[in-house]
Amino acid sequence: MTLTEIPLTTLDGRSTTLAELADGAALIVNVASKCGLTPQYTALEQLAKDYGGRGLTVVGVPCNQFMGQEPGSAEEIQTFCSTNYGVTFPLLEKTDVNGADRHPLYAELTKAVDDGGEAGDVQWNFEKFLVAPGGNVVKRFRPRTEPGAPEVIAAIEDVLPR
Repeated sequence: MTLTEIPLTTLDGRSTTLAELADGAALIVNVASKCGLTPQYTALEQLAKDYGGRGLTVVGVPCNQFMGQEPGSAEEIQTFCSTNYGVTFPLLEKTDVNGADRHPLYAELTKAVDDGGEAGDVQWNFEKFLVAPGGNVVKRFRPRTEPGAPEVIAAIEDVLPR
């Protein structure tokens, strides 16, 4: 099974896959509502707006594994994201990204190395994985790398059609 074929569930309970969510490239980010990095939602939404027409889909994956910083229900998460950050990009159901119950999506994503050559567990909320059209993970950005950072923009530009 390829990355784009792994069964996923949206925040509203609908079954999907990355192939259905992202026609082109995807930036997959584990998100949380009560984290010091939560303001990154603003830049993620901006990426979705700026690059959506060229084939980028930002996919948010709520995760409560880091100090319980995503405690809400699906409805509470959706309301928080849309009300506070105007989020329009797709959100998946709350998901484990590390450990014994790690979702198969993250079992594959975490094989990708970051710029330091390290693969493995997600470090914290807002870790980002750039998936190129076709389903290959091409870049991994650790949580403190802002979504609008030059290296993120350059990587997105590299995988999208001109």
